[in-house]
Amino acid sequence: MTIDRSTPALGALFQELILEHYKKPRNRGAIPDADATVHMKNPTCGDEIHLGLKLDSDGRISDVKFLGEGCSISQASASMMTSLLVGKTPSETHELGARFAAMMHGDDAAASDRALGDTRALAGVAKFPVRVKCALLGWDAVAEALKKVKAR
Repeated sequence: MTIDRSTPALGALFQELILEHYKKPRNRGAIPDADATVHMKNPTCGDEIHLGLKLDSDGRISDVKFLGEGCSISQASASMMTSLLVGKTPSETHELGARFAAMMHGDDAAASDRALGDTRALAGVAKFPVRVKCALLGWDAVAEALKKVKAR
């Protein structure tokens, strides 16, 4: 099933969801006892993300928070991503990150994958290649944080 974002009402709904996450980001903050912290910056536009990650005793993400500055796409994407990842294993997180990246590169099947939750609202970003890095910034940060945890 392909999500048709060309329908004005559906496009407006996705736009509203992106703005909602930008104005009222979920999981914004720091984790004092994080297992890994990462700072990433998009050199093209200057958007920044500071991400903290905590895993539980089963190796699942128990908490993930971010602080950052930047455009509505980077900040909304990080907010949506953090809401999606709590309870996921590193493997599940990498799979979701790969699906999200595929969606950002125009993969319609990925854009229809319900496993991506609210992040599917960002599928339209694929039409603006210069903004794709903004949407991927949080995902890149969580992948780097998981590398740090694995290297310990």
